[in-house]
Amino acid sequence: MLCLFHFFGCTTVSKRRTSDHFNGKKFYNPTLVKQFSPGISDVYRMVKESRAKWPEEIKNSGVLRLNEKLGPDDIALTFVNHATFLIQLPHLNILTDPVWSKRVSPVSWFGPKRVRAPGIKFEDLPKIDVIIISHNHYDHLDIETLKKLNERFSPKVLVPVGNKALIESIGIKNVEELDWWESTQINDICITFTPTQHTSGRGLFDRDESLWGSYFIQCGKRSVYFGGDAGYSSHYMEIKKRLGSPDIALLGIGAYLPRWFMKPVHMNPAEAVIAHKDLGAKLSIGMHFGTFQESSEAFDQPAKDLKQALEKERISQDSFITIKEGDTKIF
Repeated sequence: MLCLFHFFGCTTVSKRRTSDHFNGKKFYNPTLVKQFSPGISDVYRMVKESRAKWPEEIKNSGVLRLNEKLGPDDIALTFVNHATFLIQLPHLNILTDPVWSKRVSPVSWFGPKRVRAPGIKFEDLPKIDVIIISHNHYDHLDIETLKKLNERFSPKVLVPVGNKALIESIGIKNVEELDWWESTQINDICITFTPTQHTSGRGLFDRDESLWGSYFIQCGKRSVYFGGDAGYSSHYMEIKKRLGSPDIALLGIGAYLPRWFMKPVHMNPAEAVIAHKDLGAKLSIGMHFGTFQESSEAFDQPAKDLKQALEKERISQDSFITIKEGDTKIF
């Protein structure tokens, strides 16, 4: 159903040179022979397929530790919901794809509705220094949340190329666009925008006019990889080759059924485990599940499928985990 909502809205992209992922008009996935471009009939078929019934409401049970004093090599991670994490590094707080809205949709009265509250109440957020946005789909780029964050914290916002004008249009001034493999330095932290296999669009006529991707965050000897939205492809091995293996990888494990529709753009848990291996991550943490019903699988299926995939690959269950919304883990 979410794909229907991606047909509404608008973005623009400035003129850029062609590259291995931009043909002069549209961005594309060099890892796909056939680009992900579903028609209305495909979307209708996907929506009509049987969907598991989700709970109406889930209570959070995580334990927040937002004000812990961090050592010079510590990383604190709090899972907020969906693809939103609070990453706390010494002297810098980063939010990934922040979403506090009730629905992920161009309208407030229709579209995927959250079944749980955000793991951190908005008013309890610590100072946010940086926001990283992986792409412009409504469940990752939430305008109302960004407005509120800007009013309260005036953070720096990093976006893929093609999204700067949209972010500036809502009053945010400190915006930086990044293309794949471009980096920015914030204090002593290096953030590199890295490839994924996905798509973009917020309206009827802007499909793939802005880029999508992931982020590799390097802080001294420690590193965190935020995977954004992604289908499985060779980009994970390329990231390891260029930047090394992250200490922690945040990888999507939800919104993967039906496979005939979702496979190019969303990994299932088995593919996420292979991505974990490709990256050589010391620890991976699952995300993109358990808040908004965007696909056919059951509410608890991603966690069950992840457990089975780890067993099949003979990988320790402690190497790829999920954490509760509202839980803070310090590494």
